[in-house]
Amino acid sequence: MLIVHVFVHVKPECVEAFKAASLENACNSILEPGIARFDVVQQTDDPTRFVLVEVYRTVEATVQHKETVHYARWRDAVAEMMAEPRSSAKYANLFPADPGWDYPPGV
Repeated sequence: MLIVHVFVHVKPECVEAFKAASLENACNSILEPGIARFDVVQQTDDPTRFVLVEVYRTVEATVQHKETVHYARWRDAVAEMMAEPRSSAKYANLFPADPGWDYPPGV
């Protein structure tokens, strides 16, 4: 498992458009077999800040994700919405066990 946190700071006037684009991307991303989770969270005390929590089953799945149409659509749509370049940090899974990251059936 590879867990990536993507930190995003968007322009205030772009918050709603960013949310819409990111939720569409997330809904498509969780359908990829190499992705265990794809969460979009918004900071409560600064609604212009978001974290994308991406949980990949393999390192190769990160490459496959970036080759999808929905990722390209998201990347292009949000490029001008950024208040600063997005950054990321990579993490190794400790808990729960790898199968514990899966969405329940039907999500």
